[in-house]
Amino acid sequence: MNIKNILEEKLSEIILNVYQLKDINLEVQENKTEFEGDFTIVTFPLVKQLKKNPESIGVELGEALTEQTELLDSFNVVKGFLNVKVKNQFFVDQFRSVTEGFSTIEKKNSAVMVEYSSPNTNKPLHLGHVRNNLLGFSVAQILNEAGYDVIKSQIINDRGIHICKSMLAWEKFGKGETPETTNTKGDKFVGNYYVEFDKNYKQEISELVAQGSTEDQAKKDAPLIVEAQKMLLDWESGDEIVRNLWKEMNSWVYKGFSETYKRLGVDFDQVQYESNTYILGKDLIQQGLDKGVLYQKEDGSVWCDLTDEGLDQKLLLRSDGTSVYMTQDLGTAVERFKENNIQKLIYTVGNEQDYHFQVLFKILKKLGYSWADQLFHLSYGMVELPNGKMKSREGTVVDADELMQEMYETAKTKTLELGKLENLSEEEKEVSYEAIGMGALKYFMLKVDPKKKMLFNPEESIEFNGNTGPFIQYTYARIQSLLTKANYEYKEVVAVDANQFEKELIILLANYKSIVEKAAEALSPALVANYVYDLVKSYNSFYQSNQVLKLEDESLKQFRLNLSDLTAKTIQKSLGLLGIGTVNRM
Repeated sequence: MNIKNILEEKLSEIILNVYQLKDINLEVQENKTEFEGDFTIVTFPLVKQLKKNPESIGVELGEALTEQTELLDSFNVVKGFLNVKVKNQFFVDQFRSVTEGFSTIEKKNSAVMVEYSSPNTNKPLHLGHVRNNLLGFSVAQILNEAGYDVIKSQIINDRGIHICKSMLAWEKFGKGETPETTNTKGDKFVGNYYVEFDKNYKQEISELVAQGSTEDQAKKDAPLIVEAQKMLLDWESGDEIVRNLWKEMNSWVYKGFSETYKRLGVDFDQVQYESNTYILGKDLIQQGLDKGVLYQKEDGSVWCDLTDEGLDQKLLLRSDGTSVYMTQDLGTAVERFKENNIQKLIYTVGNEQDYHFQVLFKILKKLGYSWADQLFHLSYGMVELPNGKMKSREGTVVDADELMQEMYETAKTKTLELGKLENLSEEEKEVSYEAIGMGALKYFMLKVDPKKKMLFNPEESIEFNGNTGPFIQYTYARIQSLLTKANYEYKEVVAVDANQFEKELIILLANYKSIVEKAAEALSPALVANYVYDLVKSYNSFYQSNQVLKLEDESLKQFRLNLSDLTAKTIQKSLGLLGIGTVNRM
């Protein structure tokens, strides 16, 4: 338990004993004012209950804390705020406690599945996928750090009309070329044919419109779309030629995806494929009909009426007996809980799908699945670049691989300009460029609350000052340099007179686990990102205001080195939760 929690607990005891008031929790904050004290206690919640002014309540609480505990050195009351100065030894003991329990994780005995990425196999990953992957992977890391067993999963959308469009375009225009013969990454190769289909399809529509057809009719009658729909029917009936082409083109895409995921630093424990899951859910429809939860129209289509829930009526089975996306998602959810011993399932999907998940969760609850309350849609806002939005069909998508390479190039240019890596070997420099570039990208993406739409600015993200990944990585490398120069080894320091900079650092270090818990509860990497930024700012203030290596007082020197070491470990651990690596020299 950290000092802040101890203060809160003692205050609750005093309020109960002195005022006979239960369940009153006063807020304890780190003191950021010019008034003396380590913490500030807000007394206003007691004013109404006690019918006293906040100043007298502050004095009473300060006196009670002084008399009934060994915590305080002194206190003062300013405008109803109680500022307390905690005895120095508590900070030293707190630091020792944090150091000893740094890597201890209390297991929750609860398993969570986090779904993210889930791309289509007709195009490469883009900027939106980057935020999705980084967010899903980071949430999984945070949940694991908070003591949960985590299963990272994705479902790949590997079937449907959009996949057939790429296949048909390759068949018509590809002339037998492959990713190998054209030296093109597999997912980009297939994506090029998706764009090629769209270009030729638009041309056919224009020609039909010129011949007198309406645009809507032309879109249905264009030969290319008719052929693509025929190919989809052939795929569904198991046509061997279509299926073999499908397998080959998807294998090209998977190889490309794998390279992107590796550079992005994300992975998966389970992968499902829509080609296997799209038939799931049909049995559930019959169960729903039998229970009276679903109803069938005269044309044979099956629906769920959610109007009483403030939603609409949702189609689950077409009149021809074919399923829709919702049917598949119902079946996939049931399958996941059946095949895995999980207590919670988190879907990392953009906010344009908010309504879809509201409907999905309501239907599962109506079907009687108790775990439906443990489903969560981690909804996030779209990403834009300074020059505007993305359009995938037209081939103007912001490609994930190109973005990562741009980050690497920008990191290289910036570090060479600043002369930060002059003493490193070429191999070390390459590792640093990659770590800095990817760290900048990931930190900038994750420091923003997931729910917010964001503008990603590559240039701004790679600055070595301010709230950026490189600034945090640089502080970590700076500490490593300090520890190397000192030939550092950990030795326990029992008593030392900690100053205000050291106390602030200790408080922040002690907050690490509570931040992880809060981030796990909120499913928000932004809490970790902002925490590590605050920690780095605090350390830099400490470092600029206190000597370390030139100190003659060996005990104080050891204490400050210990403090530096634990700060570096906490920075590294926090960045790790964001999927960001560190380098020892920058």
